[in-house]
Amino acid sequence: MAEKNTSWGAVANWYDDLLEDSADSYQKNVIMPNLIRLVDPKKGMTILDVACGQGYFARAFAENGATVTGCDVSAELIELARAPLPSRRRPTALEPTKVLSPVSSSQFHVASSDKLLFAADSTVDIITIVLALQNIENLSGTLAECSRVLKSGGSLFVVLNHPAFRVPQSSSWQWEEATTKQFRRIDAYMSDKTLKIDMTPGEIDKNKKKFTVSFHRPLQSYFKALNKAGLAVTRLEEWISHKKSQKGPRADEEDRMRKEIPMFVCLEAKKV
Repeated sequence: MAEKNTSWGAVANWYDDLLEDSADSYQKNVIMPNLIRLVDPKKGMTILDVACGQGYFARAFAENGATVTGCDVSAELIELARAPLPSRRRPTALEPTKVLSPVSSSQFHVASSDKLLFAADSTVDIITIVLALQNIENLSGTLAECSRVLKSGGSLFVVLNHPAFRVPQSSSWQWEEATTKQFRRIDAYMSDKTLKIDMTPGEIDKNKKKFTVSFHRPLQSYFKALNKAGLAVTRLEEWISHKKSQKGPRADEEDRMRKEIPMFVCLEAKKV
């Protein structure tokens, strides 16, 4: 069977703008502070950011003192990761200057997550895979490679869109008028699915639309694959949205449900 195209290279510039320019992104306001708290990057620590994209999290780890390597299957995103940040960002009124990324360009590699050929065995303290494992076809191969390069006792941190509540094309917010309650509708969960994802939903011209492939898996699929790779889950956290509804008759209920239904799940698994 031919390998599916899961690269985000076709929308590299859009994704770069989303993370670097948005003050209200989930990456900045939810995932980043929680990851920094859990990973606790510091001098003397070696971190590998798998599927690192344009280096958004890798730079933050390095700015906290860690020695960081990043890899991604998208050559377009790695090109952005290797570029000094000011060379690809326009200054804004809120953020007029940016310091150069302390991550050396030579430490970013174009590589598939299941073939980390640049990394030697048992050389990395921490591996992170942020909002990417759900978009990687070869789950077992990827986790086997992570286990190979991790030091004994090292940790893998995986951040996912919560697979129990965020099922592409099979989950949605619903409103019940009789009780004035909002709820999360789940139409499927246990079945593994391969899904075609429209990355340009606002594009009307069919010839300009870009698609990628994503994979829904229940939590047990991740736990089983981690176990098979010799990785034991030692921590699970669920993270909620930071956003607030605009004033309106449903605002209070919408905000309440944001606190009840998590958007993301973070797993820490240690090499045993």
